[in-house]
Amino acid sequence: MSKNILITGGAGFIGSHVVRLFVNKYPDYKLVNLDALTYAGNLENLKDIEQADTYTFEKVNLLDADALKAVIEKHNITDIIHLAAESHVDRSILSPLDFIYTNIIGTVNLLNIAKDAWKGDFSKHRFYHISTDEVYGTLGDTGMFTEATSYSPNSPYSASKASSDHFVRAYGETYGLPFVITNCSNNYGPNHFPEKLIPLFINNIINNKPLPVYGKGENTRDWLYVIDHARAIDTVFHNGKNHETYNIGGFNEWKNLDLVKLLCKLMDEKLGRPAGTSDSLITYVKDRPGHDLRYAIDATKINRELGWKPSVTFEEGLSKTIDWYLDNKDWLEHVTSGDYQQYYAKQYAG
Repeated sequence: MSKNILITGGAGFIGSHVVRLFVNKYPDYKLVNLDALTYAGNLENLKDIEQADTYTFEKVNLLDADALKAVIEKHNITDIIHLAAESHVDRSILSPLDFIYTNIIGTVNLLNIAKDAWKGDFSKHRFYHISTDEVYGTLGDTGMFTEATSYSPNSPYSASKASSDHFVRAYGETYGLPFVITNCSNNYGPNHFPEKLIPLFINNIINNKPLPVYGKGENTRDWLYVIDHARAIDTVFHNGKNHETYNIGGFNEWKNLDLVKLLCKLMDEKLGRPAGTSDSLITYVKDRPGHDLRYAIDATKINRELGWKPSVTFEEGLSKTIDWYLDNKDWLEHVTSGDYQQYYAKQYAG
């Protein structure tokens, strides 16, 4: 069946991998990439498919409801994969309103327009909302987040995503909008803007800059290779059940400090530097407010019901990720210019 799919945030880290997968895998689909091209949106991520006949880019901010409606009507959008979001916890602490506007109001704008455009025959449509494990709050030393875990967000970012999740479900229950939601663990891989831990530290090691580790580095995260996440999104979009939630995780729990030391070891090997060179760059900085101790996703449901599972171990994925950044230094230098440098100096000063 032919579909006209709107992918929001398709020039960003995860979105670009989803767009590329769909363009290459589904030649009968029309893919419309809608992105505001804020600091983390980069059309260079999609240079390899931008000339495809089935691909179109539209520069629109989710807060511009009129422009958003015009795009959905112009392209006769049948389905939406909603990835656009402000996503960095540190930025949300500095500027929470940006997250409220984009993640909550932007999502509600999209819901309203989809509801009105598809009314009368929801059976031919799907609204797929991508969320995060951070909405669940924090875990102790044991246990995992499941789809039944209660929400308990602890940062402005996670609170804004929790709110957007609730609005998606409310529109499903109130108006009958066909939706599916996925909550994923920390993504890593190619094309990741260097503000998150792994790409930031790769860039810093290349440039012999300090590696700022929050607190004692004991916070634990589950890590998901971005290409595996794109595969999971493909699977859920086509085979997931309406009004269901699926958790997507890598079954790769790592304490931050252990991850950083593995990254340092691999970087020294790949750069031909003496062992321990990158370790000397580790610098402990004041912990951020409300820093959740541990996240762990139980991805049993998506494996059992839809057959998805990660394709790489963390060590394999991390090695592939480092190789990509070392092979794409021009991309890295381009995205770390301008406003990013000002943010970096402000966020990690001292």
